[in-house]
Amino acid sequence: MKRTHLLVIFAVLVALLPVLPGVPAYWITIANYIGLASIVALGLVVLTGIGGMTSFGQAAFAGFGAYTTALLTTQYGLSPWISLPAALLVTGLAAWLLGLITLGLSGHYLPLCTLAWGIGLYYLFGNLDFLGRHDGITDIPPLAVAGHALTDPAHYYYVVWIAVALSALATLNLIGSRVGRSIRALKTMASGAESFGIDTMRARLVAFIYAAVLAGLSGFLYAHMQRAVSPTPFGLGASIDYLFMTVIGGASHVGGAILGAGLVIVLKDQLQALLPWLLGSDGQFETIVFGVLVVVILHSAREGLWPRLARLLPAAAPRAVPMAEPMVRRDLPEPGTALLTVKELRKTFGGLVAVNDVSFHVAAGEIVGLIGPNGAGKSTTFNLVTGVARPTSGSVRFSGAVVSGQPAQAAARLGIARTFQHVKLIGDMSVLENIALGAHLRGSSGVAKGLTGLDRVEEDRIFHEAASQLRRVGLEDLAERPAGVLALGQQRVVEIARALCLDPVLLLLDEPAAGLRHLEKQALAALLRRLSEEGVAILLVEHDMDFVMNLTNRLVVMDFGTKLAEGPPAEIRTNPAVLEAYLGGVA
Repeated sequence: MKRTHLLVIFAVLVALLPVLPGVPAYWITIANYIGLASIVALGLVVLTGIGGMTSFGQAAFAGFGAYTTALLTTQYGLSPWISLPAALLVTGLAAWLLGLITLGLSGHYLPLCTLAWGIGLYYLFGNLDFLGRHDGITDIPPLAVAGHALTDPAHYYYVVWIAVALSALATLNLIGSRVGRSIRALKTMASGAESFGIDTMRARLVAFIYAAVLAGLSGFLYAHMQRAVSPTPFGLGASIDYLFMTVIGGASHVGGAILGAGLVIVLKDQLQALLPWLLGSDGQFETIVFGVLVVVILHSAREGLWPRLARLLPAAAPRAVPMAEPMVRRDLPEPGTALLTVKELRKTFGGLVAVNDVSFHVAAGEIVGLIGPNGAGKSTTFNLVTGVARPTSGSVRFSGAVVSGQPAQAAARLGIARTFQHVKLIGDMSVLENIALGAHLRGSSGVAKGLTGLDRVEEDRIFHEAASQLRRVGLEDLAERPAGVLALGQQRVVEIARALCLDPVLLLLDEPAAGLRHLEKQALAALLRRLSEEGVAILLVEHDMDFVMNLTNRLVVMDFGTKLAEGPPAEIRTNPAVLEAYLGGVA
């Protein structure tokens, strides 16, 4: 049985639950609460599980949605359905403002900041007169369909679970889109993502606002189900519960959000009823037992319960490489055309001079090697050229445009692509998806098309390009493997394929042959020569001297941040200063 068949069966069971004979009304109410929590948890899948950002403020965003619709329907007499877009807009604007303040932080500062404003908003809701202070707002009108008020939980159930289904579909579409890949890159390779043109701050903001809007939708539905709102459901405790749901279910999985929401709500409900009976006294014992259960689950299933459940399901069908029109390629300059000019480039870290007034150039179709001992400043020079780091002084020009001091995205737009000394791949994404990241700037689909699935034509072209580059480097058989399970040498080749997906004019390779066997190095050298013949300029750092000497047109030698020598490989082989500083017996 295929996964799609199981999904259909699950959908049918969900649809039939309210009409099955003997189902208590209380179960329907619990199912409604599970649905509302699932919507918030789906947002946290994108924000926390995919984007790597922890938020303790999602309940406050649900409060924005609930209070907005409560005000508009009770004070201004608007239809609840008309107040829905207003509720989502207010929540999104609040998330945008808070995101601009919050998302510049990283590490533990980010969740602490969300904790602070989450608590602050809770007390704000409870102290504003027009929001009813801690008593809240009552007499909220119910949702109505075709003139029929949805006051019966069994009827409201369908509204809630249709919202869950649409939210899950939108989340799946977003995760699998161009924008979604940029969000997935935030968790493990933010600096690498910028080198392929991804605006990481914008990606963080998109994830933050999307999660907030889903929470606002849940708050809207909650307000019209309860027909009253007060600050209590929108406090810190609720935000922690939403995080628990996401993590227990499986923070990176859409199915995990629904599973986690169901487990947490049912467990809490049953423990509240069972423990006082067992212990013979009242108290918040369910909180203690629930906490112990959470610790046990996190120790035994750190990725959540959904991945374990998914292993029991039929394997998902591999992605078929789509037939699509080739992507438009940029015109490469004539061989010999001046491209990269580095002039008196300098970078200091306090009193340490990492790059000391280095100058060199690279022309179109030329292969230039940047060599030197460990700590010579080669990778720092790469970072300065590609905008990952800002120079202390000096300049970097590419095709006449100044790129020094510009962000990494600017260098990528000009056609500068790179690999990294320490491999930067997303380990739980497939090889093909990692390579598709390199084509980010060659697509244009935004959030709206990603959410609605209207980006499929462009996505087919991107993945067709990624598959072409994977064949180009000889790893097409590994397309569906998770990148994290590959050998180091294979991962470096995948990085090269990803860089080629940017359609580069200048390709910077940081130790591309490290970890490769002899025949693999020969294949890599042949690929680089073909690229050079096509007009692509190549600047590479490499410690394998045989590889470098037989491949490059010219070498630049660095030592202690200073350019020691520059010239053809044959000349560098016999340079006394180079021999003394680096090459030793290679002559």
